[in-house]
Amino acid sequence: MERIERLNEEKIERAVLVGLNADCFTKEQTASEETLAELEALLETAGGICTGKVLQNRHTPDAHSFIGDGKAQEVRDLIVSTESTMAIFDNELSPGQIRALEEILGVTVLDRSALILDIFAQRAKTREGRLQVELAQYKYLLPRLSGMGISLSRQGGGIGTRGPGETKLESDRRHIRERIHRLQNELDQVRQVRAVQRERRMKNSVPVVAIVGYTNAGKSTLLNQLTDAGIPANNRLFDTLDTTSRQLTVSDNLDVILSDTVGFIAKLPHHLVDAFRATLEELEYADLLLHVIDSADPNREEHIAVVDSLILKLAKPGTKILRCYNKADLVPAEDIPVGEDVVKISAKLGIGMDKLLEAIEKALGHARHHIVVCLPYSMGGMVDTLHNSAQVIAVEYTAEGIEAETIVDPILYGKLRAYIRKEL
Repeated sequence: MERIERLNEEKIERAVLVGLNADCFTKEQTASEETLAELEALLETAGGICTGKVLQNRHTPDAHSFIGDGKAQEVRDLIVSTESTMAIFDNELSPGQIRALEEILGVTVLDRSALILDIFAQRAKTREGRLQVELAQYKYLLPRLSGMGISLSRQGGGIGTRGPGETKLESDRRHIRERIHRLQNELDQVRQVRAVQRERRMKNSVPVVAIVGYTNAGKSTLLNQLTDAGIPANNRLFDTLDTTSRQLTVSDNLDVILSDTVGFIAKLPHHLVDAFRATLEELEYADLLLHVIDSADPNREEHIAVVDSLILKLAKPGTKILRCYNKADLVPAEDIPVGEDVVKISAKLGIGMDKLLEAIEKALGHARHHIVVCLPYSMGGMVDTLHNSAQVIAVEYTAEGIEAETIVDPILYGKLRAYIRKEL
């Protein structure tokens, strides 16, 4: 009782977590003990605490109350006895289901998508991140306006109330559609800026390596370890929303752009995937993906499958993938697979970084060469080729010819072999 009084004083949201496992559901739709445990971690990330969990098994969802009126009454009793302020469902709910459940339970009802959107609203720091979150929120809310009851009327600082601005959502669909259109236009401009930056990188022949993985697998920690990026890397879900890119010197002959990305999660709301397309399209143009895996994760294989399925949707076909088994120091060596595209690391301790850099260089097919060439003026067109297809560090026009310091691939290296002054 004393704990509940303290939580009341601190205005911490207390939530009963509810999941439905129905025979007719796909794996993506259903709830389980594991997904409820992840939902609890999401709730804690959002700043709330779990006061109880209820997992209902049915052949099909109840048309009225989703989990059945009897089970809904059990949930209500649990809410009352624990003085909880909301119920959060691990499944996606329709507007009608939200309204019916709020009438039965007497508290705010959110689904998993709404909770993840709330976390994203807390985490987004850059203008681009906020635009993407706001777009996802509006897309989520628009079809639900007629069904949003208690949760829509609550305005304040609690979970589920971080809506996109002060618009009266329930009475102004047209305004929301117009706002969605404006946000999409602004994000298109962000994409154009990214496209210009990408063209510049391609022109300079700098490969892009994107870090992907399940949320909280250690992606930001790896970026910090390799590049001293100094970005926050905390032990919580969705700690990174805004993409960070840094240059990484892999070897004397290879520099790459290393990009962190937002973490993936099971049942990631499609509104978020669509809204974060401007960020996630880095995957589409990446030359190599580092799939960071938490070696000690009890649901490791399921989470690998989630990331693999999203990579199939978002990355270009045939993109090479290195599996980086992070936190390898926490599990027996035999628990980690062995293979050509597998690297064992501990990003926190800096273990395995040399092997990772070697694997990156090998995966990118370099054998790149850092050379100084002296070209006769009759080969002036080769300077344009170098600017378009290699990394040009310096060009000097001398009495002897055009001297260029450049990093080239094996094909250009072969064409220029006769004009090489020195290899660096």
